[in-house]
Amino acid sequence: MKREFPEAPLVGIGAIIIEGDRVLLIKRAHPPLQAQWSIPGGVLEVGELVREAAVREVREETGLIVEPGELLGVYDRVLRNSEQRVQYHYVLIDFLCRHIGGELLAADDAAEVRWFTREELPALKLAEDTQDVIRKGFARSGR
Repeated sequence: MKREFPEAPLVGIGAIIIEGDRVLLIKRAHPPLQAQWSIPGGVLEVGELVREAAVREVREETGLIVEPGELLGVYDRVLRNSEQRVQYHYVLIDFLCRHIGGELLAADDAAEVRWFTREELPALKLAEDTQDVIRKGFARSGR
């Protein structure tokens, strides 16, 4: 299924990885949100379970191995072009994930990968749903 101007919404899987007082974000290498910071994640593949997708996407984009835990939220992401035509439409399913191995390295759809403290997040101008799920991640991880 094509991602741009899709005929149906795509399912996106995201991983909120909290370590201490920091959250892991990637800078997107491709549209949508190219060159913007976001949580690691991507599109669910046919036959793949949602938690398996979280593990795969994190490994592909960051080199880390994670264990998905609690579902933090389900969000709509609809981006329209200048003519108000739906250019991208995702249903995002985000999980709190625990880092259990691997070495941090930007790869695949990530141009950059970095840990950010809560204090650094406002300067990134993250999407409102991204800010919301990160807040939930910090709260659920006891931070």
